[in-house]
Amino acid sequence: MPSKLTLRFYVFPNAAALADAAAKYFITRIPEPDSTAVARIAISGGTTPKAMLRDLGSEAYVRYTHRWENLHLYWVDERCVPPDDAQSNYHMTEEALLAWVPLPPENVHRMEGELEPAVAAARYESELRNSFRLEGAEVPSFDLLLLGMGPDGHTASLFPHTEALDAMVELVVANHVPKLDAWRITLTWPVINQAKEVVFLIEGAEKADILHEVLFGPRDPERLPSQLIKPASGTLVFLLDEAAAARIPREGAQQHGPIWSNVIEVER
Repeated sequence: MPSKLTLRFYVFPNAAALADAAAKYFITRIPEPDSTAVARIAISGGTTPKAMLRDLGSEAYVRYTHRWENLHLYWVDERCVPPDDAQSNYHMTEEALLAWVPLPPENVHRMEGELEPAVAAARYESELRNSFRLEGAEVPSFDLLLLGMGPDGHTASLFPHTEALDAMVELVVANHVPKLDAWRITLTWPVINQAKEVVFLIEGAEKADILHEVLFGPRDPERLPSQLIKPASGTLVFLLDEAAAARIPREGAQQHGPIWSNVIEVER
């Protein structure tokens, strides 16, 4: 049965402002100096996350007094390449962020893309079960999980008409993507939906139509896998630039200087 999903939009004037806002959103989830809490954050690859990570790795952010040692970093998905490959999501993160912040190596939980895909998926599922101390059929609940959206409506490495869309029990799967003739490792959508906060980072005019179709068009998750993302919290957050938000309804929106925001409820 469809139920209500609250969509929260925060729209920024350009891609640079979006990346800065995403970095601020990220860093406020890292525990402060007097906290003993642990933050578990999962990130994706892509242009916007890369710019966000570069901001986080800059001096302006590194000097923040947040407890980086209390952050555990995970990946939503990974290409099946070695960690030093230019296409690796881990490699991107290492260059942009990990080389610049005091994050302990044992807090970095990478997907081993250099392994045979099924082995890499099984090992990452084991890593999640161990680091979250899961028992039985328990599912990890990330404190923050960041996603992108492709021009075909995919998110994570959940591509249209691929087998990973049917994975309901596994935490992590290997997914062959025929149109790319490539394997990917990805969290499954039920795991993504258990995160405490799920945030899409989307930029560019080429994403405006697909974003509108995913959110407001007919339900067809086999063709538009991003429609599978419906957090258990009942809220889905979008950080967008103006170009990507071109078709987001502005009725009832609030203006905050160059930024505008809106809250829309949909049946999903």
